[in-house]
Amino acid sequence: MPLDRQMTRVMLVDDHPLVLESLMELLKPHFTIVSTVQHSGDIVSRAIEHRPDVILLDACMPGISGFAATKELKKLLPKVKIVLVTMLTEAISVSEAFRAGANGYVLKQSASDELRTAIDTVLAHKRFLSNTIEPQVREAVEHEWFRPEGYSGDLTGRQREVLALLSEGRTTRNIAQQLNISRKTVEFHKANITHKLGVHTTSDLIKFALAQGITSL
Repeated sequence: MPLDRQMTRVMLVDDHPLVLESLMELLKPHFTIVSTVQHSGDIVSRAIEHRPDVILLDACMPGISGFAATKELKKLLPKVKIVLVTMLTEAISVSEAFRAGANGYVLKQSASDELRTAIDTVLAHKRFLSNTIEPQVREAVEHEWFRPEGYSGDLTGRQREVLALLSEGRTTRNIAQQLNISRKTVEFHKANITHKLGVHTTSDLIKFALAQGITSL
């Protein structure tokens, strides 16, 4: 935890004015807010101008995703700590955030309780992941998939499609509707996937999808 929070320079990025106002009200008594950004085209220039210690970044900005913005910011300002603030709870989204270089991931619904702790944590060079992320998603993101001996990771195109949707938390019914196949066919593909991989839980399926970069994003 920093000795003096008020010395920590924070930049806030969100396309909704009311969200920015709420974040300001929440954080201004504890940190130095150096800039607020509402338009995605201003993110990089403002960051270079103000050189914040931490950037709180909305993951779903119009014009550029928070993931893409994170990659760009990390190339230009490798020392800046980036915390994505979002409604996205899927494992593939959390994984993509950290792959892009994010240091923290906070869900908007718990931001008021977690943001100050998240800032302290990333400044201590540790990763922060929202406590309200589902346990199976946290498990899939924090622990890599390792192929059991004797099992194959060679999936068909259709099996990869089904797995990508499973990794996003889609139900069998949702997958059937999106792929225009029956629910029984989805279950058939899922059974074959688990047999090939030698796994039995949804968490392990998600781990494999993350490890192999299998996603529909």
